[in-house]
Order: sequence, then structure tokens, then C-alpha cells
Amino acid sequence: MSAPTPLWKTFLRFLAPLMLSNALQSLFGTISNVYLGHMIGVDALAAVSTFFPVFFFLFAFVMGLSTGATVLIGQAFGAGKHDRIKIVAGTTLAVGLLLSISVGLAGGLFSRQLMMALATPADILDQASRYARIMLLTMPLGFVFLLMTAMIRGIGDAVTPLLALALSTTIGLILTPILIRSDVGITSPAWAAAISNAVTLIVLAVYLLRKKHALAPDAALLRHLRLNRAVLGQILGIGLPSAVGMVVMAVAELVLLGLVNGYGSNATAAYGAVNQVMGYTQFTAMSISIAVSILGAQAIGSGDRARLDGIVRTGLAFNLVLTGGLVALIYLAPRAVLGIFITDGAVLDLAKGLLFIALWSSVPFGLATTFSGAMRAAGVALTPMLLSISAIVAIELPSAVILSRMIGLAGVWAAYPIVFCAMFLLQAGYYLLVWRKQAIRRLV
Repeated sequence: MSAPTPLWKTFLRFLAPLMLSNALQSLFGTISNVYLGHMIGVDALAAVSTFFPVFFFLFAFVMGLSTGATVLIGQAFGAGKHDRIKIVAGTTLAVGLLLSISVGLAGGLFSRQLMMALATPADILDQASRYARIMLLTMPLGFVFLLMTAMIRGIGDAVTPLLALALSTTIGLILTPILIRSDVGITSPAWAAAISNAVTLIVLAVYLLRKKHALAPDAALLRHLRLNRAVLGQILGIGLPSAVGMVVMAVAELVLLGLVNGYGSNATAAYGAVNQVMGYTQFTAMSISIAVSILGAQAIGSGDRARLDGIVRTGLAFNLVLTGGLVALIYLAPRAVLGIFITDGAVLDLAKGLLFIALWSSVPFGLATTFSGAMRAAGVALTPMLLSISAIVAIELPSAVILSRMIGLAGVWAAYPIVFCAMFLLQAGYYLLVWRKQAIRRLV
């Protein structure tokens, strides 16, 4: 009889493809922007950027929806209730399609008015409106793709989503420059994403059916492609707090950016570069949190509380090793890393100083999200979200305002370690002193 696989190996096998998948998602957007900027011009890049607030809002909702579905699917898989997996998946896809089709039709009709409402400059309004129209009309393909890959991870399969994203990204990166040269213009990335999503969804469906996968789009799944009120309530109960938390963090970033802009263009450029670098460390931490949530949901589904505790400890350890290790590497060569994004010497010196203030705070941020991810695995999302929002509103924003007046630009960046340490203490305190002492019941 073979020995059971150590938990850290199981965790790492799930985490590695998850991190690669998230990297591929970022890659397509980054390279598409490079194509637009170099092959069409700066105006095209600016026009695409004006759609970002709309995209982020919709992305936050679909991520919240997928979070709720993933937790329920993870619990059902852990409990061996494969019929419940189909019910959750069918309800999730039904609400995702209903929302995205509604958004697509409205966007197709009123994309210009939407871009005007976002105060898009007149010289790029036409380009921005065309891009927004295609992005919104093809939204159902993007929604279904994101939801399917997220739900597949819920049963512990992180490799299939990685392969699907690799195929989609490859198709998109090949098509975008071809479409640009074919005079499709600014809408090229939107069309490339739509075509790549459609092709990948077809390939994914065939693959899942051949494998007789738990989430294969077979007759059983199609029968459940409808709104189940009870299941939808559970999904939204977990997913909406996650979406609201994302939106609040984005709004807080806009407030901080407003403070930074008051110190001039060099400060703004430094802010952009430091945020790019911190994005990689936080991205690592958030991937670990997702892994804790999914593996934890499976443990709760199987009724194994001891395994859930082990998953939390493993997540904390991986944050210290991976997130902390990445932070340490960046601290060893900050100018080389920042030099990827900026070349101006004065801005580089400014950014280096700000990076030293804030970068280490990605570690307590990761530890905090590990605890919130474990609670989310049990369907508890509202309280962790309220704790995070309280820290942002009551600690981060006042700290940034007060410290910026006392010590200048560095005070804005000091707000990051202050709020992330506060989040860690709040989440860890609630988890250890309150939540961990309560009985955990699976939702499916």
C-alpha cells in the first residue's frame, strides 16, 4: 500500500498550474496593448484604456460568481455528490449567460453613450466606442470561458484550465497582429479574444466529453442549465462579498492615485512602476489564497476538519516561502526590476525608495488572504469582506492622507504596510478566536 501524498505536494501540484494560468491571462492583455501601441498608435492604446473601468466592474462580478460556484463545487466534489456539481454548474452558467447577454445587447446599442459618460476625450471617442461595442457584444463568450475554467478548478483540476488558457492565449496572440494588418483596427484584440474563446470552448467541450469529466457539457449539465433559486442564493452569498471587496479596493486605489498625482508626473510614473512590481508579489499571494479556498472546500465537503487546518498552515508556509522569497529577490536588485518599466534616472531613484517602503507588505497581505480564503471555503465571505473594507476605509485612507501631509509622498506608500498588517491581524484574529471555534457545515 503506497503512502499518502504529503499535503504540501498536493498543494503545490494545484498551485503551480494555477499561477501559470493567471500569468497567461495577464499576458494576452499586455501583449495586445503592445501590438496596439506599436502597430496603430498611442491613441488606440488610450481608447482601449478608457474601457477599463467597465471591464473591471464586469470582471469583478464574474470573478465573484465563479468564487461562489467554485466553493460549492469543491464541497460537492469532496462529499462525492457529483449530481450537485452539475446543478451548481448549470445555475452558474445560466446566470452568467443571462447577465452577459443582457450587457452585450445594451452595450451594442449604447456603447457610445457609455464612453461619453466615462468622459472619454473627443479625439478618441469613436475608437473607444467601437472597441467597447465589440467587447460587450462578445461578452458571453468571455464569461462562459472564465466560469468554466474556474469551476473545473473546483474539483481539483488545475491542469485542464491551464491547457485551455494556453490554447486561447496562443490563438489570440496570433490573430491580433493579423487582424490589425487586415484593417480591423482597434477592435482587433476584442475580435481575437472572442474567436480564441469560441475555439477553445469547443475544444474544451470535446475534451471534457471524451474524458467523461464531472463538468462535461453533457445532457445532465444541459438539463440543469437554469436558475435554481436556492443554489443561486448560495453562490451569490459567497460571490457578491468577494466582488464588492474587489470594487472597494479599486476605488481606494483611485483615491491613493489622486494623492500621488498631486506630487507631479514623476510621482505618478513611479507609482505605476511600483504597482506593477507589487502586482507580481500580490498575484502570488492571491493564487495561494485561491488554492486554500478550493482545497479547503473539498476538505469541508469530505468532513475532514483536520485537513482544512493543514491546508491553512500549508498556505501560510507557501506565502512565507514564495511571496516572501519573491519580495527578497526584488529587494536584492530593485533598480534592475524597476528598470523594466522606467528608464528615467530621477523617476527610478524615486520609485526605488517607495518600493522599499511598501513591497514587504505583500507578505502580511498574503497571510491575510490565506485566512479569508479558508473561511470562504466554508461559505463565510461576508465577515472577512467587512473586515477588509473596514481596514481600507478606517485605516488605509486616513493613514495615507495624514502621513502624506506629514512626510510627503512616502506617507502615501506607508499606508500599504499599515493596512495590510491591519488586515492580517483582523483576519487572523477572527479566524483563530471566533470562526475556528464554530462548527463547520458543508453547504451541499
